[in-house]
Amino acid sequence: MPIRSQGQGSEPVHLLRDVEKFLRSHEIAAARFGREAMGDPRFVFDLRRGREPRERTVRRVRAYLENCA
Repeated sequence: MPIRSQGQGSEPVHLLRDVEKFLRSHEIAAARFGREAMGDPRFVFDLRRGREPRERTVRRVRAYLENCA
């Protein structure tokens, strides 16, 4: 069972939705995105399985999405 940090609310759900939208619009594989954005090719797969990233990780992914848009 995933552990939810205080104050995150539904942010992981929204983050996954935004990452999935980015993957489709840029025609990029999930593993490549994870490797480039986080240095972790399993990152997106883990999000899909319920991983709830820390606030710092969410900020890092959001910054990557904004810089690559």
